[in-house]
Amino acid sequence: LFLAVCAVGIGGTFQYGYNVSIINAPTQHIHKFLNETWTSRYHKELNPDLLTFLWSVIASIFSLGGLCGALIGGSMAIRLGRKGALLMNNIIAIIASILMGISFPTGLFELLITGRFLIGINSGIGICVQPLYIGEVAPKHLRGGLAMGTSIFLTGGILTGQIIGLREFLGGEKYWPLLLSSSCFPAFAQLLFLPWFPESPRYLLIDKGDELSCAKALKRFHGSSEYRREMEDIQRECFALDGEKPKKPWQLFSDRGVRWQLITVIVMTMGQQLSGINAIYFYATYIFEQAGISAEKIPYVTLGTGACECLTALSCGLLIDYVGRRYLIIGGYLLMTLWCTVLTFSLTYQDLYSWVPYVSMTSIFAFILSFGLGPGGITNTLTAELFVQSSRPAAYMIGGTVSWVSFFTIGMLFPFIVNGLKQYCFLVFLLECSFVAAFIFLVIPETKTKSFLEIKKEFHKLNFGRNT
Repeated sequence: LFLAVCAVGIGGTFQYGYNVSIINAPTQHIHKFLNETWTSRYHKELNPDLLTFLWSVIASIFSLGGLCGALIGGSMAIRLGRKGALLMNNIIAIIASILMGISFPTGLFELLITGRFLIGINSGIGICVQPLYIGEVAPKHLRGGLAMGTSIFLTGGILTGQIIGLREFLGGEKYWPLLLSSSCFPAFAQLLFLPWFPESPRYLLIDKGDELSCAKALKRFHGSSEYRREMEDIQRECFALDGEKPKKPWQLFSDRGVRWQLITVIVMTMGQQLSGINAIYFYATYIFEQAGISAEKIPYVTLGTGACECLTALSCGLLIDYVGRRYLIIGGYLLMTLWCTVLTFSLTYQDLYSWVPYVSMTSIFAFILSFGLGPGGITNTLTAELFVQSSRPAAYMIGGTVSWVSFFTIGMLFPFIVNGLKQYCFLVFLLECSFVAAFIFLVIPETKTKSFLEIKKEFHKLNFGRNT
């Protein structure tokens, strides 16, 4: 089970984290490449406004690709299987890596844009299908911890991207095409290792009706003496679904039986993206400068933020099946609310006392720790747990779409929010974190050690009223 989580993670959410991270290091080198390419092609200087526009397209087209990937990820998981979809997804990553790698020697910045779009599609599919596979292969008493593999590999990808992007490695001017094309290595790693592992047993029995392959897969994952309990659980779910085909995303919106599960996924996914984590990273450089850290050393201090996220993802993985989902995610949002308050005050009085920048710096790391311990890790886990087999792929498509749209929206609006509100932008995030914590407290039951059918029954009263 552990090795299967590693095999799906390296080509799944690791790619998302890695490709979000590596684009920051070569910013100046890509600007220079765009200028030189434009001058040699059109024999005139590139207008600064057009340069800004081209760079923003290169940076933001990744999220547009991610949205497209989220929209097709669920369908791929149904048609090709969870494992088949992940394997096919690596072909997209390899093509994207080749296009980004040859953009510099060919002098075609259009290839860079196309490559970023394709690696966005790869990330969108990966972040949709990977938690689907892990949620379905894990036994219920380990489901939370194994599902945290999604978050651990995502944060591991961010940290790896930050390290590889240092000028001592591939962040220098000569090597930036290699840096952008290095995302082919996780793809090759998954193509090498994932074929050794079985398809999701739930997919084999419930979607394909292949009981023999399901039993074989369960024996591989749970051992020949322990697999029967899981087999019975899957058979009960199969019987309850009574041959129901996998649903399309639009069918979930009209299905009263999953109404509150769907509202929960939308609120949690939007809450995760709009929680202020992007604002924290935006302000990090400014706060580190105020604390007296020199500009050339800031990338190394920023590694601390990536290490923080990794540490909390691992901690959350160890705690989730003991403490429970509700306590961790509510606690995470409440702690983020507290650190938003502290940051608002410390940024307001930043210049008043010499020790205040260190309070801001501590708050940044504390906010990231709180995010990783709750919303960062548990949102994807709960999406897998709130739905039965026929609704789960569609739920991930909806959740992924909401996530990428929110990611793109905050990327577009965030500079205006910061310019308009300055440090008081954290008051907006404070209200948002408080609202999501209250919603989870009132709506979401504890899902720890419960089967998918038991969780469905918990929501039955909410969806159909107390008397049914």
